[in-house]
Amino acid sequence: MNATAQAVPAARPSALSDILAGRGIRGVFIALAGLWLTVTVALPLVGLLSKSLYATDGQFAGFANFLRFFTEPSLFSSLTHSLWVSSLTTLVAVPLAFVYAYGMCRANIPGKTVFRALAMSPLFAPTLMHGIVLVYLFGKKGLVTTGFFGHTPGFDISLYGHVGIIIAEALYAFPPSFLILSTALSLTDARLYEAAASLGASRFRIFRTVTLPGVKYGLMSAIFISFVSSFTDFGAPKVVGGSYNVLATDIYKHVIGQQNFVMGATVSVILLIPTALAFLADYLIQRRQVSTMAAKAVPYVPRRNNARDLLAFCSCGLISLCFIIYLATGLFASLVDVWPYKLGLVLRHYDFTGAGGGGYTAFFNSLRMSAYSAVLGAFLAFFTAYVLEKFKEYPRLRLGCAALSLLPMALPGLVIGLAYIFFFNSPGWSLLGVHIPNPLNFLYATMGILVLSNLVYFHTVSFLTARTALKQLDREYEAVSDSLGAPFTRLLRTVTLPVCLPAVIEIGYYFFVRSMTTLSAVIFLYSADIPLAAVAVANMDDAGDTAAALAMCVLIVATNLVVRMVYGLCTAGVRRKARVWMQR
Repeated sequence: MNATAQAVPAARPSALSDILAGRGIRGVFIALAGLWLTVTVALPLVGLLSKSLYATDGQFAGFANFLRFFTEPSLFSSLTHSLWVSSLTTLVAVPLAFVYAYGMCRANIPGKTVFRALAMSPLFAPTLMHGIVLVYLFGKKGLVTTGFFGHTPGFDISLYGHVGIIIAEALYAFPPSFLILSTALSLTDARLYEAAASLGASRFRIFRTVTLPGVKYGLMSAIFISFVSSFTDFGAPKVVGGSYNVLATDIYKHVIGQQNFVMGATVSVILLIPTALAFLADYLIQRRQVSTMAAKAVPYVPRRNNARDLLAFCSCGLISLCFIIYLATGLFASLVDVWPYKLGLVLRHYDFTGAGGGGYTAFFNSLRMSAYSAVLGAFLAFFTAYVLEKFKEYPRLRLGCAALSLLPMALPGLVIGLAYIFFFNSPGWSLLGVHIPNPLNFLYATMGILVLSNLVYFHTVSFLTARTALKQLDREYEAVSDSLGAPFTRLLRTVTLPVCLPAVIEIGYYFFVRSMTTLSAVIFLYSADIPLAAVAVANMDDAGDTAAALAMCVLIVATNLVVRMVYGLCTAGVRRKARVWMQR
């Protein structure tokens, strides 16, 4: 009887009771990660989807709003315009990024540090600046259009419309495409090239059979990133789009111009579908990727080839010249007295007195918001990645958390902003006749909701960065810690954080820069009491104060450059300490 009783295992408590009883701190942390992702990602999206199924009078309408969108020519044309512009932008940005990355990785050219910095410069500016600078270059009174005010023959490229949007979006999509492709090109095994050369393969055949297959997954990722970023961007089409409507500007017009939140929600869902499909396709393709860098691989070091190196230098130089002209034009135009009649340089445009948008109050608000986003974003991204990567309890819950962590990459900023309006502005919900108050309603129209939108919008890239850093740690650390009976918090404090600190600082820097430049994620959420710099640029441009708008853009770029230098100084010492620790 006793033996039988001993053979029967005791009933295992459920996961919920385990957490509630305080047994298993790991389960509590996993539940906290799931809670913050559910509240900030899943529930607002559910609210957005449900809003698109109702009419403006509050009656359930089913798919009537979607039928109206696809049957009304003016609305449906915005979808075709967005698809067309995004496709052409991808055809422009990705080949240029590949040429630039190839020259940087596969040729011996001087000044690679400068070339890399110039390639990343568009990330430091709001996309509105891309459009405004194009106006100063190719607008009716632009430098190129007027032939530098009559000194040379000018020509008009018909900037306003799809041409201007494509050029501006190509500037916006170039940096991430370059980063992806340069990483792919740097992870090639030199033995493959040696084998191909020893077999007598020509350079073109080596390029076709070795180089392209080796970077095909990176190339596909660059294509998807370029397409999605240009498909969902709002800033550039707003400035140079003219009467050429795209989905992003349609959402803005429905919500801000017509106060039609139902149709704004409908267009947001339609905007979300191609973006989500592109992200899903990229995810499925990446799952098929196998390692191209074996343990015994030899890093590829380009040999000197005068013809190739000269061609690469000229190609990178021409592309970099575009970035130099872009930055120089922006700085010059922000200092010109009255364009194009008084070309004397003044600083009065930096005195935002009388200009709309909030002036320096907006700028310092953005600094504050970006600082909060950097600190909280780095913590939450690392916390989520650590919980999902290092803990093994409750696999289904962790899988759901991982899916929610990847979802924000497929969410346009305008969609997040509109979803947050519906969720956080609601005082409560009625469920089965019971009123449930909204405990997060107090965040609406505060700095908190602006920071929260940034935390979600930029979460996926930061989460993947933190998870990659955590994967470099051998699992033997956990095994040794468990065998010694040490709590995981001690391992986290003494091993994990010192090694991953450079990645954590990088995540904070990423949150800061993107929060300073973002417009689409906050355009629906800011209040008159909390103006922001990027929104001020949009308001000043609407009011015709383009010089002041450009001056604000220059301040944003300068701030991000200063933060970039501080980040470089901080990470230099941290990386040295991390290398010393790993070599012990």
